[in-house]
Amino acid sequence: MTEESLFIKKLVEKYGKSREALLPILQATVRTYRYLSESAMNEIAAQLDISPAQVYGTATFYTFLDVEKRGKYVIRLCKSIIAEMKGKREIQKAIENTLKIKMGETTPDGLFTLLETNDIGWSDAEPSMLINEMPYTNLTPESVIEIISDLQAR
Repeated sequence: MTEESLFIKKLVEKYGKSREALLPILQATVRTYRYLSESAMNEIAAQLDISPAQVYGTATFYTFLDVEKRGKYVIRLCKSIIAEMKGKREIQKAIENTLKIKMGETTPDGLFTLLETNDIGWSDAEPSMLINEMPYTNLTPESVIEIISDLQAR
């Protein structure tokens, strides 16, 4: 049994085999492995006795359940209309220029992935982004460069 299979087995023991257990199991798997591999989704399906298509359908429905390998730091830039009005494009350009990637890409070192996401709930403090689960608000091109530099230095 692989490490991933053992991990999923422990999650099933914790959350149970009901349909309601699927989402917390998917979330925990993404937190640990940063994405849902095909083998992980197949293992979850087998453990919960549901079809792989049901697991994949659920995983791809939710924005934060990645089915592609992502960087250590996933930057999710809010693309709400308010963010657009308050300078989201300049923030995106600053991130892309600093990391030398485009939206949807991951840096060659696997450290950063840049994605857009719908409203993250910080409309009063746009432009905003999440890096993994940490929100950053009232962004400026200078502040995002500083945030990225701090993460690169870790």
